[in-house]
Amino acid sequence: MIEVVIDSVRVNLMSPQRLVVLREVNGGRYLPIWVGPYEAEAITVALQEVELSRPLTHDLIRNILTTFNARIVRIEIISLRDDIFYGDIIAMHDGREMHIDSRPSDAIALAVRAHAPILVDPTVMSAASIIPEKDISEAASASKPRDEQSVPPPPLDDASGDRLDVFKDFLDKLDLDNLDDKPASPPDKPG
Repeated sequence: MIEVVIDSVRVNLMSPQRLVVLREVNGGRYLPIWVGPYEAEAITVALQEVELSRPLTHDLIRNILTTFNARIVRIEIISLRDDIFYGDIIAMHDGREMHIDSRPSDAIALAVRAHAPILVDPTVMSAASIIPEKDISEAASASKPRDEQSVPPPPLDDASGDRLDVFKDFLDKLDLDNLDDKPASPPDKPG
């Protein structure tokens, strides 16, 4: 198993989904996992060690385990099937190791609260991890003719305007032909 730590929790403003990015402890790979907004909030609250007046669901689960003398030892992301990650919470109780089936997002939220390590199966890491710098440079060199491969790729901000497509779509939907049909508003009068 490969140990990872939480690198960041990212927000996509265009959807309710959040992204937890796990970073390999002794390597340069990152494992992005889409999670729901509530799980992302639970992870973020625990990472920031925010004190809440009442326990969240993941605090409750940790409290129940503690009440029954069970201890979370680690969490494992064990497989990836049909673009869905599968995980286990590994707990110890009376000297016995218990594997509890869990969504990785919930397991990660518990791992942060229990200060337990997060481990990823090597096959999952091979299938779904990324190496950001390597991936960017490979994509840039693959799209260029051979004689231009020594030229560095353009900065991400100049990349193809994909980030501005949402504004282009908005402007395309505006009915600018009918602007003359509406009465003009009176000019502002000085105070």
